[in-house]
Amino acid sequence: MDPNTISLIVSLISGVLGGNIAGAALSDKSLGTIGNSVTGLIGGGIGGYILKALGVIAAVTTAVTGAPEATHAAASAASSFDLGSFLANVGGSGVGGAILTAVVALIKNAASHKAE
Repeated sequence: MDPNTISLIVSLISGVLGGNIAGAALSDKSLGTIGNSVTGLIGGGIGGYILKALGVIAAVTTAVTGAPEATHAAASAASSFDLGSFLANVGGSGVGGAILTAVVALIKNAASHKAE
């Protein structure tokens, strides 16, 4: 399977987990399981994309292996799993999912208070 596809799947799953953890932590502002999951999924995808765009995942790869991501990928084609990049992806995507869930929940609550 393509490493980019695996990275996307990890980002989306981490975002769902982050969204549901944020919903549990903000139980009075929770969007429900499905709402938390959907916003977490979107936030995780966005968080993973931002990490790649900013080069955070590449920086982790460089810090762990001592080589830039492209050099590392070419040198270890047989073993393309990098724990540092994986953990950065999980953490960043989970936080992205949690942040988007919290923001959407706060906007929803603010809109519902204005309607009353």
